[in-house]
Amino acid sequence: MKIFLLEDEYALRISIEEFLEELGYEVRSFENGEKCFDAFFEEGCDLMLLDVKVPGINGFELLQQVRGYGREVPAIFITSMTHVDDLARGFELGCCDYIKKPFDLKELQVRMENVLKRECFQSKDHIIELGPGCYYDIKNFVLTKDEEEIALTKQEKKILELLIKRRSEVVSTQEICDEVWGEYVDSTNVRVHINKLRKKLGKEVIKTVHGIGYRLDR
Repeated sequence: MKIFLLEDEYALRISIEEFLEELGYEVRSFENGEKCFDAFFEEGCDLMLLDVKVPGINGFELLQQVRGYGREVPAIFITSMTHVDDLARGFELGCCDYIKKPFDLKELQVRMENVLKRECFQSKDHIIELGPGCYYDIKNFVLTKDEEEIALTKQEKKILELLIKRRSEVVSTQEICDEVWGEYVDSTNVRVHINKLRKKLGKEVIKTVHGIGYRLDR
């Protein structure tokens, strides 16, 4: 089980990382919110432990963006921000728990185990069928076709997830630019990525709506 740990205080980050590894977890630790966010879309994880005040995007912003993409990975905030308004914001953004620093590592273990046992994260509704024998796991960001895993680039994953999120709707080229690159890119660049996706998914999965954009056809 893979844990993402976002914590910019070096000593605490190493302490948590070593403790969790001794418990048998695989841990990926980050001190920068943007690097953690990028890695999330590259690899996926089973649980996120998020400090709030970190370089780059903060923990609140990171979880907000993750939830904006429809990802329901469980998240626990570990922070020195103890005001009730901060606590409320964390839960409004979709965290499962909120641990106030300082805390005992045993407390962290108990809270993590409680979150991971909840039934809402044990379902299989994160497996999306895209075509005959073709499935995408939106929790772990894995594409499989005929039971073989197919590698996707970060941009391909974001395009595919946007199309899944807007299934049966036409997504404009500009909307794809905004979501994937955050700025305008030439439509030819978008078309190249779409064509690469089609080769991996099957040509009929993504439909072109001429003059407008693209639509997932399932």
